Amino acid sequence: MKKLRVFLVRFFGLFPSRSRQCEFNEELQSHLQMHIDDNLRAGMTPEEARRDAMLKLGGTEQTTQAYRERGTIPSIEKFLQDIRFAVRQLTRYPGFTITAILMLSLGMGASIAIFSFVDATLLKPLPYRDPNRLVDVTESASVFPRANLSYLDYLDWKRLNHVFSSMDIYTGRGFMMKAGNAVDLVSGARVTDGFFRTLGVKPVLGRDFYAGEDKPDAPNTVILSYGAWQRRFGGRADVIGKTVVLSDTATTIVGVLPRNFYFPPRGDAEFWVPLRPGGLCETRRSCHNLYGIARLREGISVAAARANMKAIARQLELQYPDSNRDQGAVVQPLYELIVGDVRPILLVLLAGSGLLQLIAGVNVVSLLLVRFEARRREVAVRGALGASVSRLIRQFITEAFVLVAVSLAAGLAAAYLAMRVLIGMLSEDILFSMPYLRDVGMTVHVLLYAVGVALLSWLMFSIAPAMRLSVTEMRADLNEGSRAASNTMWKRFGSNLVVVELALAMVLLVGAGLLTRSLYNLLNVDLEFEPQHLATLTVSASDEKYGKNEQQVAFAHEIERRVQRLPGVLSVAIGSRLPVSGNGNTSWIRIVGMPYNGEHHETNEREVSAGYFRTIKAPLLRGREFTETDDASHPNVVIVNEAFVRKFLPGQDPIGKKIGDTTLTPKSLREIVGVVADIREASLDGEIMPAEYLPFDQSPENYLSVIVRSSQSEASLLPSIVSTIRQIDPGVGTLDETTMMQRINDSPTAYLHRSAAYLIGGFAALALLLGIIGLYGVIAYSVGRRTREIGVRMALGAQRSSVYQLILKEAGRLAAMGIILGIVSSIVAATLLRKLLFQVHAWDLGTLSVVVLVLAVAVILASYLPARRAASLNPMDALRTE
Repeated sequence: MKKLRVFLVRFFGLFPSRSRQCEFNEELQSHLQMHIDDNLRAGMTPEEARRDAMLKLGGTEQTTQAYRERGTIPSIEKFLQDIRFAVRQLTRYPGFTITAILMLSLGMGASIAIFSFVDATLLKPLPYRDPNRLVDVTESASVFPRANLSYLDYLDWKRLNHVFSSMDIYTGRGFMMKAGNAVDLVSGARVTDGFFRTLGVKPVLGRDFYAGEDKPDAPNTVILSYGAWQRRFGGRADVIGKTVVLSDTATTIVGVLPRNFYFPPRGDAEFWVPLRPGGLCETRRSCHNLYGIARLREGISVAAARANMKAIARQLELQYPDSNRDQGAVVQPLYELIVGDVRPILLVLLAGSGLLQLIAGVNVVSLLLVRFEARRREVAVRGALGASVSRLIRQFITEAFVLVAVSLAAGLAAAYLAMRVLIGMLSEDILFSMPYLRDVGMTVHVLLYAVGVALLSWLMFSIAPAMRLSVTEMRADLNEGSRAASNTMWKRFGSNLVVVELALAMVLLVGAGLLTRSLYNLLNVDLEFEPQHLATLTVSASDEKYGKNEQQVAFAHEIERRVQRLPGVLSVAIGSRLPVSGNGNTSWIRIVGMPYNGEHHETNEREVSAGYFRTIKAPLLRGREFTETDDASHPNVVIVNEAFVRKFLPGQDPIGKKIGDTTLTPKSLREIVGVVADIREASLDGEIMPAEYLPFDQSPENYLSVIVRSSQSEASLLPSIVSTIRQIDPGVGTLDETTMMQRINDSPTAYLHRSAAYLIGGFAALALLLGIIGLYGVIAYSVGRRTREIGVRMALGAQRSSVYQLILKEAGRLAAMGIILGIVSSIVAATLLRKLLFQVHAWDLGTLSVVVLVLAVAVILASYLPARRAASLNPMDALRTE
């Protein structure tokens, strides 16, 4: 207790109190007077009595100091004194202080904001139990490294493997949900009964699917996402046991998933129902429409699981050669599936923001060194008055602490603002596909990262001026003649910093240039159709009302007929999938009359209406388009793309050839009647696969896409199209109403490339600005220190042009060194991010040339003003001043 009381007294003593000091002074004076009185009574003279009393007390100043030290914590008090002195020093030079804080907070804000995205995406564990043991399990094919899984293969994999404690499957599926008289198309997923147990997720309300609930004869049940529970059912607890009609099927709600649950492969799925075999696809081993997840047994690695599944796949390939030829197995951590595509872009952005932070730090170091040069005499005087080197270094460390602390606070505020802006720029579709980005914020990891950045900055800013201190130099600085040597040393060091700054700025500029060119190439890739003035949407009709082919064909024709009447509509087409939506929905084919040894010939399969290619303006290269007569009553026909001809019929006339399934069953045979250009069906940077287009009337569906070419604004036409389709049947659902151009611009590929290009471009612009400021500072300082030299030169007859040449030559030398170093560094950095580049090389000469030109112009601008000031000097004034 005594120690605590002493500590509290010393702690509160840190806060000065006028009354306490007055009491002490009065007490001290009282003791002093008592000693004096005693001495006087002992016969001393007044002078002797006072002197003796002072000696007995040990001196009033010393006693007061001893009292202060016993009544406070000396180390903290000295630190606070240093803080107050540092604040006064910084406020004496507001220009330097504001500039340094702005640069630092800018760099910190950028790097902290980007790190918050890295934290939410790459560092935060997935919201499942023991997520490191969860793996993604799928098949692989010759054209798809990660392909869908067939239901029968899944059953064999689940039965034969000895590496998983559980294995389940899932697939996507939307539902037509009836709400009163209205019908809403809602997102959903089908999963096997153990899906959530494999993930380790328990419903917050109700129950999970029980074992066997995915059997065909089990009651129809559904588990809601937390969002669906809140939006559609008001978050009512009595929702369990309620019935909801999904795609004409009465389904009982049995559970609600946790609020923080997300499963990006199924995006915004609201309704999760048991996956029950029963369709035609589940009975065919060659029909692939599923994905698998599994939980590794204890002690089993991903590599061991992969080897086991590949062995099973080879076994099935031998057992079922017709359906499983070339069908391999893919096992990867679920984490890789969810964040694997985003990781390289985030790491590039983090590196970019780190470079910006480094440039800002180097600039501040440069400013600190300039300021130190201006304070050399002050430091020397303090040293001459008794301040030790360690005491002076401690003061510089304290000043750096104050500078970094203020910058950190401003940087955190800037980072928070940047996070909100960046999250606000994300579309709902992107957030559905990357839901972990909703957790971006000031987490513990982010704050620790910010503190780490601040500590590094503090260390750098403390070391730089401290390295310039020495007792010898302090003494020498009192002599005027020593300035030249120290100035030369600083100038060399400051110049090296500027070279580094310019090189780093060039790395960012080249990166931004390459990513911008890559984005331009991506958005202008040859689609082999004209996306302008195309309105698109997807229509889903119920199986109950449109389950037969005749009903589906009649419904599609009615849509075409009604929409065609709308003002501004030039043409209407129906397709099973929209262009640029991705490879998939494939079939295995065999060509009649060609040698066949069981090869895996896989093609994209698309069903399109007559006039489809005219509507999207895709070039027909040979043969004919589909006509209204290509229906179920006429022979089967097919149109293929150029890639199909190149791969399967090289050097041959494809018109008239027939293709079918792997056994050439008569029902599957189709005659090739036309060849179209390689329409980009996959993502913008995806591979062009062989494709076959079937007449919609010969292979109809009740889930179809509508494409409308308009002579007016296609976006303004979308509401009319939706209304017209609802007039045909209010019970159908529509979704994804957008224009083709918007679909392309908002595609995940374009979005990721655009985000990387814009952010790195912003970092590069800031880096360029900081580089200019740094160069300007060095040249301006150099001009200031060479005033006498310049004055002498001009007094001896030097022309202003030669002064310009002198200053610009120095700036040009630094710029040349920075650019050369930057070119080498840029090529190395661009090589590391080549996976993000599309149709552009890491050593793209055009980009390098433009960046060099931009840097050269920036260097001229940064050095022109100091050069002009030097050339405008009056020789006599310069000599008199010096």
